[in-house]
Amino acid sequence: MPPRPRTATPPRPARPLVVTADRELLDDLLRLAAAADTELQVAVDPAGARRDFAAAPLVLIGVDQAAAWAAANFPPRRDVVLLARDHSPAASLAAAVGASHVALLPDADHWLVARLGEPAPALPARRGRTVAVLGGRGGAGGSVLAAALAHTAAQSSLRTLLVDADPLGGGLDLLLGWEELDGLRWPELAAARGRVAAPALVRALPGRGGLSLLSWDRGVPATIPVEAMAAALDAGRRGRDLVVVDLPRHLPAAAAHALAAAERALVVVPAELRATAAAARVVAAAAVHQERIEAVVRGPAPGHLRALEVVTALGVPLAGTLRPEPGLAAALERGQPPTRHRRGPLATLCRQLLADLLGPSRSVAA
Repeated sequence: MPPRPRTATPPRPARPLVVTADRELLDDLLRLAAAADTELQVAVDPAGARRDFAAAPLVLIGVDQAAAWAAANFPPRRDVVLLARDHSPAASLAAAVGASHVALLPDADHWLVARLGEPAPALPARRGRTVAVLGGRGGAGGSVLAAALAHTAAQSSLRTLLVDADPLGGGLDLLLGWEELDGLRWPELAAARGRVAAPALVRALPGRGGLSLLSWDRGVPATIPVEAMAAALDAGRRGRDLVVVDLPRHLPAAAAHALAAAERALVVVPAELRATAAAARVVAAAAVHQERIEAVVRGPAPGHLRALEVVTALGVPLAGTLRPEPGLAAALERGQPPTRHRRGPLATLCRQLLADLLGPSRSVAA
């Protein structure tokens, strides 16, 4: 059987985002959107809204989803409108969702038509790309691939931010041999208050050459607030060419936000039957937040399971395969970054993945 062609999901256009399960309210909004000559992106609950939240020029939250939205801990933003029909919601409910306006239908029909008809703000001319990496099971090698991707990009003169979003992982600073470098770690960023300028945040991180790292200290693992994750990703997109996020297999709110913000997600799967079964669960959970998920299948294959069989079982395209690399584990134990010598199967795979992600206009040096 020939390999399936890889298909890229085009990015969704920036449309106003509606979050409601109230059918009557949604019908009213669709009517108003038609009058404004625009289309809406619709989610029935906050979980379904995560992947469109950042790009939406306007977020409209039905009063039926307000409590769930407040509990979901989305990062604050402007242009959030709380919607209700017939009866005004309590001011405390509007504050809980961070709404800048409350619109009561049908009284606010004309105001909403005007807001829906406003053109979406132009995005900055230059923004870095974001890729998320997950392990299909424990020990699959997701963290190694994330670090290798970031290191390879930096070797190719791409300014890169590597984000360690797994509080229970071993720490990407250890994987890179950077545990002695000074700089901002997650606990400090999570405890910070107020907005930090993107260049200042990146400069405060540990780094060498063109690679900066946001990782953990050796203290008790902390929870990453969604606001802190959003600030880190925003800083990376504004100040770096590439952001690589190493995600845990279980997705708390901040990890789900990072996954939804990525242009692409890679799931590393060993070519084993049980690993494939475990990865199927990871893919199903990730698909709630990310449309473009691809698999990297890692050898060896003790039962001769082929990469094509693995991705067929997962229902995702094959991004690449990774052959065993003798000496890699020993080099990592000695604190040597992956792809340090730019040779071997891992370095070759990283150059291929980066070329696919960044496009032909950005060269990735061998």
